[in-house]
Amino acid sequence: MHPATLQEDDVPYPLDAVAVRTWCGLALEALGRERERIDAINVYPVADGDTGTNLYLTLESAARAVEAAFDGHGSAGTAPALADAVGAMAHGALIGARGNSGTILAQLLRGMAQVLVAAPAGETGAAEALRRALRRAATAAYEAVAHPVEGTVLTVATAAAGAAERTAGGATGVAEVARAAHRGAAEALEATPGQLAVLGKAGVVDAGGCGLVALLGALADALSGEVTAVPVAVRAGGPPPEPFGCAVAGVGDATAEGCADPHAGGPAFEVIYLLEAGDAEVARLRARLDRLGDSLVVVGGDGLWNVHVHVDDAGAAVEAGIEAGRPYRIRITHFGAGPRGKEPALAARAVVAVVPGAGLAGLCTEAGATAVTVRPGEPPASGELVQAIRQARAREVMLLPNDPELRHTAAAAAEQARAEGVRVAVIPTRSAVQGLAALAVHEPGRSFDEDVVAMTAAAGATRYAELAVAEHQSWTMAGVCQAGDVLGLIDGDVAVIGPDLARTAMTVLDRMLSAGGELVTLVLGADVPEALGERLERHVRERHLAVDTVVYEGGEYAAPLLIGVE
Repeated sequence: MHPATLQEDDVPYPLDAVAVRTWCGLALEALGRERERIDAINVYPVADGDTGTNLYLTLESAARAVEAAFDGHGSAGTAPALADAVGAMAHGALIGARGNSGTILAQLLRGMAQVLVAAPAGETGAAEALRRALRRAATAAYEAVAHPVEGTVLTVATAAAGAAERTAGGATGVAEVARAAHRGAAEALEATPGQLAVLGKAGVVDAGGCGLVALLGALADALSGEVTAVPVAVRAGGPPPEPFGCAVAGVGDATAEGCADPHAGGPAFEVIYLLEAGDAEVARLRARLDRLGDSLVVVGGDGLWNVHVHVDDAGAAVEAGIEAGRPYRIRITHFGAGPRGKEPALAARAVVAVVPGAGLAGLCTEAGATAVTVRPGEPPASGELVQAIRQARAREVMLLPNDPELRHTAAAAAEQARAEGVRVAVIPTRSAVQGLAALAVHEPGRSFDEDVVAMTAAAGATRYAELAVAEHQSWTMAGVCQAGDVLGLIDGDVAVIGPDLARTAMTVLDRMLSAGGELVTLVLGADVPEALGERLERHVRERHLAVDTVVYEGGEYAAPLLIGVE
């Protein structure tokens, strides 16, 4: 909480790092409450019913980054400054932005951060900084969108900035500035059906603007100490909106079943990726993508960007990114799936697995699982796991986190999925090789509880190891390592320090097999030659009788070498 002892320039709830943290928490709660309602009124730019979910997932990524900033300072015995918190929030939103709405939200937060990182101390200075931050946010969002349209979140952001600026000239505090911005945004939101024909026809307000109003309400609450939790008005009276794609929304011509195709006449794919590139390359990329499709939003800066576009040729959009720099975390969504009412029936049971690397993701997919691919240092948020559970479309789901650090995230995702009617079991897998072992014994034909027991037992019977390269000198359980040393971690602890990958791996294998074993699984990283797998397989065959070895390619983002012994 905020400090109880106030200094001369202090206020009960100052605009500081703690306020940013509180803002994130309140905003997540607000978007969590409003998510389904916002999804239901999502009719522009594509009526795919995911704006509320995308805003929630984007903000969840931002909140995780803020928590990581606090944890990092806490371990060093320091406290984060406002600049640290808002910078982390903006960066987290950038790397976790989902969909058109989430990408614009990331740019709004980035615009605010550009001003707030240099906010002066004291109530008056903070209030003026917030006014300028809201204006910069609105301007940055307009700059990010290739073809801005009024009656959208852009209009709502501009109105919020204008309302905040009208509080200047008196002794207005920072909380009052935030409250004025919230009121201005809410008023502008109510007017959006008269500014955008598709909204007026549907009788709803803009979904993205709805999310921004909830976000600004949370900011005002964080700075005032009041918790209003007032639902955002999504339409003027009438029954609650139904799921996207249905005739009640008033969009398109209804089919015989009463539902319309929400994607008729538009591009077939949504393409999103992070991109490492310079400003000049991104400028050329914007022009090229603008010719390829629509709904183009490019946000970020300082060498890291988030690119969002709707196109018919998804491959061309990705190739354009490759020519501009290094695209990664590429997500391609096919709009042709149609409305929810026509989705296929639920499967009886499915598996969702978190894996590092495309190779492992491919293995899981071939085995019938839904893979969530992650990069080092970028663990998935609980919302991403919930989305994967939904995409698995099954009444029962086995969730394999494959990382001890994800146990709480997986538990939170499972709890949310259960609230949506899905029976979920979190199998306590601590490594990708344990996940492979559990997946190998998965049997949808047996009872849920029996499957949980079998998969848990298979994972528990698999010892796991990982080889990594030390980045700096450090103390470990195996002694002191130097930068460049190869570390062999067995069951999560450093057990071997060696000069190179091959010899360290052999030592690790010998230690693991000294307690027995029947099957060795080797997962090679992208930069590891295939010859290493052959050499280690030969070593096991010559040194350990009756032990089989299987070798897989983990692909990019996987550790140099993962080892499993069953």
